[in-house]
Amino acid sequence: MVQHFVSGPPRKDNERPTLHERFAALRYIPPLIKLVWETHRGYTLAMAILRLLRSGVPVATLWIGKLIIDTVVAARESSPDFARLWKLVALEIVIVTTGDVLARASALVESLLGDLFSNHTSIRLMEHAAALDLAHFEDPAFYDQLERARRQTTSRIGLLAQLLAIAQDALTLISLGAALVVYSPWLLLLLAISVLPSFFGETHFASLEYSMQFRWTPERRQLDYLRYVAASDRTAKEVQLFGLSSWLIERFRRLSWRFYDENKKLSIRKANVSTALSLIGTLGYYTAYAVILMRAVKGAISIGTLTFLAGSFARSRGLIQGLLMSAGGIYQQCLYLKDLFDFFEMKPSIASAPGALRVPQPMREGFVFEDVGFQYPGSDAWAVRHVNFTLGPGERIAFVGENGAGKTTLTKLLARLYDPGEGRILLDGIDLREYDIHSVRRAIGVIFQDFVKYDLRFDENVGVGEIDKVRLYLDESGATEQQLESKPSADGNGEVPGSIVSASEKSLASSLLPRFAKGYQQMLGRRFDEGVELSGGEWQKIALARAYMRDAQVLILDEPTASLDARAEYEVFIRFSKLVAGRMAVIISHRFSTVRMADRIIVLQNGAVTEDGSHAELIARGGLYAELFALQAEGYR
Repeated sequence: MVQHFVSGPPRKDNERPTLHERFAALRYIPPLIKLVWETHRGYTLAMAILRLLRSGVPVATLWIGKLIIDTVVAARESSPDFARLWKLVALEIVIVTTGDVLARASALVESLLGDLFSNHTSIRLMEHAAALDLAHFEDPAFYDQLERARRQTTSRIGLLAQLLAIAQDALTLISLGAALVVYSPWLLLLLAISVLPSFFGETHFASLEYSMQFRWTPERRQLDYLRYVAASDRTAKEVQLFGLSSWLIERFRRLSWRFYDENKKLSIRKANVSTALSLIGTLGYYTAYAVILMRAVKGAISIGTLTFLAGSFARSRGLIQGLLMSAGGIYQQCLYLKDLFDFFEMKPSIASAPGALRVPQPMREGFVFEDVGFQYPGSDAWAVRHVNFTLGPGERIAFVGENGAGKTTLTKLLARLYDPGEGRILLDGIDLREYDIHSVRRAIGVIFQDFVKYDLRFDENVGVGEIDKVRLYLDESGATEQQLESKPSADGNGEVPGSIVSASEKSLASSLLPRFAKGYQQMLGRRFDEGVELSGGEWQKIALARAYMRDAQVLILDEPTASLDARAEYEVFIRFSKLVAGRMAVIISHRFSTVRMADRIIVLQNGAVTEDGSHAELIARGGLYAELFALQAEGYR
């Protein structure tokens, strides 16, 4: 039902990337370049040009140094040519200064582009996550992949800089290599042979490091969660009351130490092997250096040429080693980059078909559930099965049943957060899957039992119920004075949209305003400065206001008054009765005083409909509903 589009089968815990996977990972370089180009074309082009210009600085510096030394040596043997000497020194100063300026300009551009790239990629990631199915977010494997993708949004810009650095070094190496070939062609071959062992060692350990990071993704998420639970305003009361701090800290310490211990062992192995392999490169360098010295002693080359060759050889050795190490680093970064693009390749299974229908305005026949069955991803049990019922225009129905009976699942199917695995849901005689998904969800107003308590302002907490109506106001009222410039600020209640005011009054959330110093612009929650925490019942009034914001044809309220006191519940339902007049409504509640306002009551047991009728009919029938009603009534006697 849920499609996970990732490249290749899941990796085993102890499995390293194969040779094929290593080369396959390089295919993500072109998409990365495209992503960086989309971020800022000007910065990307500037970065490439600056790197190109910097590639000529080393060989120019070495060549000018050679000319200066040869001029000095010649001056000791004959009359000195000071004009030529000082011109060469001045030229070297210009070249070195230009190189410094280019390096600083390059660092600045890459830093700015890196910030923009991080923002751009984070936005892409959020947009893509919003397009995925709800079922994805209920899959632990998805969270592992999402976590790996999130970690790449801030660090992969370095890969493009590394690619450009390789191009820069390659151009420098070509120019230096041309000079070396003129004097000693075999020097380049000796250089390549001396650095290849280090290259293969680096790529080997890059594979091991990636495998370890991949394998530890679930545990790293656990570490993040333990950090949150041990030091969060959401959990502080129970952590202190139950004395959980030492237990959570010890659990974090054990898990983090295991990760450190494994990483330490790998790091030590890498350091030892890399040190041994680097000795080969050092031996090769000094072998070539000794040959150059002997040629200089014999007079085959000048002192300036000796300096140039020694410098070129040393720089070339560093460049070749750097190129090979960078190639290993690029390979390693491509492995991580794969995680980001694997996430982008995930596709939702619930989407609108081309030319999908719009939801009728108004709905004429309503909804029909025909033999509907559904299993949550990864579960063999049926959450609901063989469910049949109707919801007609203007009708109010209530779902009743014990926990786990399937009540909330049916509302998710109705809002097309999931599609049925069996049967179908019809809207005005047409399968719900043939309608545009956004049109379906805009026609439905939902307030779930586990609604979100946003750490945002009061007006924002209400406005998210119909964000398109109030987005301009929320953007402007949340901006700084510098951002707004001459625009009037949304200060006080006068500028607040009428839809937010009306929704707040209907849900009784407006009763909280007198205690707020900033009125509708009061920050809620304790996460940010000047935030005010609310009780469960007060938050529920805010959540109800979101449902009132939406001019929906269908209202779904899942335990809408669970946290309200008796008086507040009575007032809410007096207003709610007026709200749902002429609309379809679905109510889920364990309070029978709430359920009785429904036209029909549907009783669910073990994912199936067992009873359907009015309150009076079900009481007279003496079934499960009558039993549950009697049990609740007994508690009030």
